[in-house]
Amino acid sequence: MHYTFQFSVVLAQLPYLLGGALLTLEVAFLSFWLGALIGLFGALGKVYGGKPIRRLINAYVIFFTNTPALVQIYFLFYALPDAGIVLTPMTAVVIGMTVNSGAYLTDILRGGILSVRREEIETAQVLGMSGWQMVRFVILPHIAKTIYAPLSNFFIWLVLGSSIAAVFGVEELTGRAINISTQNLRTIETFSVIAVIYIVLTFVASLALALVGRWAFRVKARIF
Repeated sequence: MHYTFQFSVVLAQLPYLLGGALLTLEVAFLSFWLGALIGLFGALGKVYGGKPIRRLINAYVIFFTNTPALVQIYFLFYALPDAGIVLTPMTAVVIGMTVNSGAYLTDILRGGILSVRREEIETAQVLGMSGWQMVRFVILPHIAKTIYAPLSNFFIWLVLGSSIAAVFGVEELTGRAINISTQNLRTIETFSVIAVIYIVLTFVASLALALVGRWAFRVKARIF
């Protein structure tokens, strides 16, 4: 078997692929921050809520961390129309990844909240700090140092996991690669190129997260 590689055919579509890469980052960014909002309320509920609230949150976490995100998005995109709720592919993917992320981030953020020692709070009170000052200078820095690495890793996982959107016709990076490969039949070259793009995306995201962590929270985060 003789196969002639023709990467030039794929590289000619590089601007199109880079547009998909931006959409990939958008999906990951929205899913992360919306999921973090859910996770924050979930974590606070698990730590400070009553037994009914804790049970409800635990049920949510168990369900969404033990079922595939693909199945959850399938339900949103294909089952909800039977109930009269029609979502666009992008909306279904973002909602699905958000509620899935929220379940994981609930436990991650809960770990950060529990890591704050009572002695640190009492010391801040003795020093006469206000509630906002305690949050800004004691609680948040401590939580950030504890969970910044897991949060960064989770964001990178979302960047890679957003390729699931291609199944629903969202033209992020993998979706656009599928479009190109079905047109030019250069599957090896096409997916080799997007593999490199994904590596660059994760490297840039890791570098940005590491710099933000060191600048904002003095967290010595690794790039890889």
